[in-house]
Amino acid sequence: MNNLQTPRDPEPAGDFSDEELLRVARLTRLALEEGEKEELVGTLRRIIGFVQVLQQLDTGGVEPMVHPLDLVLPLRADEVTETDVRADAQACAPDVVDGLYRVPKVIE
Repeated sequence: MNNLQTPRDPEPAGDFSDEELLRVARLTRLALEEGEKEELVGTLRRIIGFVQVLQQLDTGGVEPMVHPLDLVLPLRADEVTETDVRADAQACAPDVVDGLYRVPKVIE
C-alpha cells in the first residue's frame, strides 16, 4: 500500500452554464426538475475536481493491470474439437446451393 494523500472531498472545479448542464442531462437521459439543477452542478463540480486530483498523481512506476487480484485464468489449447456436421444439418433443408441455405425472396 502506498502513502498517496488525496483529499476526501476535492475542491469543486469549473462552472457550468445552463446549456452545458442541460446537455449533460440530455446525454445521461436525466429529467431535471428546477430544484435539482444546483445539486447536479455541485456534483459535477466535485467529480471534475476529483479527476483533476487524479491527474496530478505520479503514476510513473505503476504497472497497468487487468484485475486488482493476482489471478491466473485457465486457458485451453486452441484446437478444433468439433467435427464438420454441415452436410448432416443441411440434409433436411428444402433448398441448398453451394453449402448455403436458399430461401424465398421476402422483400419485393
